[in-house]
Amino acid sequence: MMGGRRIAEKVLSWASILDDAAREQAIALGGLWFIHPHIALMPDAHAGMGSAVGTVIPTVGAVLPAAVGVDIGCGMIAARTRYTAADLHRVDLVALRDAVEAAIPLSPGNYNRGVHRASARERIAELEELAERDGVDLSHSPAWRRQLGSLGGGNHFIELCLDQDGRLWCFLHSGSRGVGNRIARRHIAAAREQCAREGVRLAQRDHAHLREGTDEFDSYLRELAWAQRFALLNREEMMDRFLERVAAVFGEDDPGEAERINCHHNYTEPVEIDGRRVWLTRKGAIDASAGRPGLIPGSMGDRSYIVAGLGNAEALWSAPHGAGRAMSRTAARKRFTAADLDRRMGGIVYRPGESWVDEIPDAYKPIDRVMADAADLVEIRGTLRQVLNLKGT
Repeated sequence: MMGGRRIAEKVLSWASILDDAAREQAIALGGLWFIHPHIALMPDAHAGMGSAVGTVIPTVGAVLPAAVGVDIGCGMIAARTRYTAADLHRVDLVALRDAVEAAIPLSPGNYNRGVHRASARERIAELEELAERDGVDLSHSPAWRRQLGSLGGGNHFIELCLDQDGRLWCFLHSGSRGVGNRIARRHIAAAREQCAREGVRLAQRDHAHLREGTDEFDSYLRELAWAQRFALLNREEMMDRFLERVAAVFGEDDPGEAERINCHHNYTEPVEIDGRRVWLTRKGAIDASAGRPGLIPGSMGDRSYIVAGLGNAEALWSAPHGAGRAMSRTAARKRFTAADLDRRMGGIVYRPGESWVDEIPDAYKPIDRVMADAADLVEIRGTLRQVLNLKGT
């Protein structure tokens, strides 16, 4: 599939696989007065909260907190090491899995001893200064410091991968954790209150928006920026810990990091389109401006992609953020078992069990189909194949 297919007056779709619920969500959003010029559905688009995951939403004079979602700044980070496939015989991957789990909490982070690391203290200090400067109220999340350096659940992951040249990469996916969730929910509620106060009639409650020029709008943008920064630093902190454990299992102090990519996929930023200031919301989509590096992961048993953006203006300079779900978590749990998941993981070291059945690769769109749909959005620089996978709890 090349180019966007128009499925409504203000909706273009790059998804050759698109469920009816996602289509309806996109068409409903496209009818809002502040959409300009059109919504772009990415190849991985599927139904979500507020709007379909994999939707790029340009708005004039307003933002939609529910469309940005509750995991503000969620994204991926990958780092290439000096090691290769030929080195893997030297290490015990099960021991590495256990060491990584000990260094990076896969849960909310209540037992995150890593906050005492110098790197974590520096990142926390930066976030404290940013919150004070911009008046970000974090009273709702007194434990936010312990969340820095923790993975979280759902589709968040930590992986050790080999690229097409046999080079070893560390790769992970996470966001702004509980503190970002609290920030998002507070402003989703504020948007509903503002619309009710101003008599705005909404066909769907998740279309509640904050109007530019209001205190609520300004507050959201400041706190959104803080949560995005938290998410980026959270990934950096976890990657540093991951690389340390990889080096240690090889009996070394330095993994020889050669390259690092860190990209968001849930956020809003101002851009100019047709001479107008537009708020561009990427909900489950990455920045694919010309030459910009990015990461598009497959499911936990399929390959992932290292890409560079092609700057497709029709697609609002965006690309998919992953494979995209093909069935709900509930449906996946009803259909598949832990034994099914084990067969699908095919030699990848992971933590088996019922807890991750809803992440089975069969519950996702085929990543190669998604990448074929994205052929005019990104250039493929490389592929990553997992040898070790850890999922959040």
